[in-house]
Amino acid sequence: MEILYANCCGLDVHKKTITACIITPKGKELRTFGTFTADLLDLADWIKAKDCTHVAMESTGVYWKPIYNILEQYDLKEILVVNAQHIKTVPGRKTDVKDADWSANLLRHGLLRGSFIQNREQRELKELVGYRKSLVDERAREVNRIQKVLEGAGIKLASVATDITGVSGRAILDAIVSGIDDPKFLASLSKGRLKNKREQLEQALHGLVGRHQRMLLSTQLQHIDFLDREIAKLDQEVEGQMRPFEQEIALLDGITGIGVRSAQVVLACIGRDMSRFPTKSHISSWAGLSPGNNESAGKRRKAKTTKGNPLLRTTMIQAAKSASHTKNTYLSAQYHRIAARRGKNKAAVAVAHTILVIIYCMLKNHTPYQDMGADYFAKVNSKAIAKRAIKQLEMLGYQVKIEAA
Repeated sequence: MEILYANCCGLDVHKKTITACIITPKGKELRTFGTFTADLLDLADWIKAKDCTHVAMESTGVYWKPIYNILEQYDLKEILVVNAQHIKTVPGRKTDVKDADWSANLLRHGLLRGSFIQNREQRELKELVGYRKSLVDERAREVNRIQKVLEGAGIKLASVATDITGVSGRAILDAIVSGIDDPKFLASLSKGRLKNKREQLEQALHGLVGRHQRMLLSTQLQHIDFLDREIAKLDQEVEGQMRPFEQEIALLDGITGIGVRSAQVVLACIGRDMSRFPTKSHISSWAGLSPGNNESAGKRRKAKTTKGNPLLRTTMIQAAKSASHTKNTYLSAQYHRIAARRGKNKAAVAVAHTILVIIYCMLKNHTPYQDMGADYFAKVNSKAIAKRAIKQLEMLGYQVKIEAA
């Protein structure tokens, strides 16, 4: 097999140790390093001293990140972070030394394909956006815990109010925590459109709240307040770092189901340069929104979607579900069309794939989003729809004759 890279290094990365194998025209050399920063600097100096131009390592958890951060500061031609499935050795012959040796040999012959790794600034931005999403998810879980406590106390606030932590809901919860049990007084704290439901509120707020439940509600509300403050801080930091992407955010904000936060997540994950993804299929596969392949003997079987970037995937699915609630839009029509045949979950994934393809084309061509309308599928399949409608009417005993309008 042809040797493409004369001097290369393969790394087998673990939590506490790194086994490195360097192959050069002079031979093969193996060494083991620790994972402290001083050890990583020694590793980088050793790789540089051996004139290595290419380095490959498995994408094991988060342990590759400090190594990559240090190696990218050195003048190396390429640093590959490889999917572990693409680098497996023969079962039963696995050791750290053999894994490093195998990685170096595959890299030497150009048989490894690296994952898409963003630059340092983009990775830091993605960490901020990802942590903000974690806090938003934690806030949602805390609201669910409040709902659980209220149900235990016989308070059915969620049956009347859409958001139990909104302005009216929060005023009612604070009053309950302070020891007020009178349903009429609690219902009088409602504001806005919730005032029209005071009779229902009085019935929903008639419960038996114990001392321990008031304590739990107080702690949970304090936790929500803390999360709100931290989310606000992260919002300011993200907005400051997202100023170079203002045009792209405004562009993506026009897509049905995509808001400012979703646009920030997308740009933090994929950036604005679409040349790194050769086709729309590549970015879909990287996000984990491409259908899997399971074919044998000419028969295609059910297959799950591929694994991909979890932050981008969940954001796209949330955007798809948001788009499904809109009216007279192409994405909503697509969702309901697929959901009727294959279920809501598969419809959400399909619409998420469509939204990501739209984003890819918009960022690549710098064009705004143009909705094709809810009647797009009806226009495409107009003949089939007319034929089916005529057949149904004829089954009912009518004679049908149609003319073009």
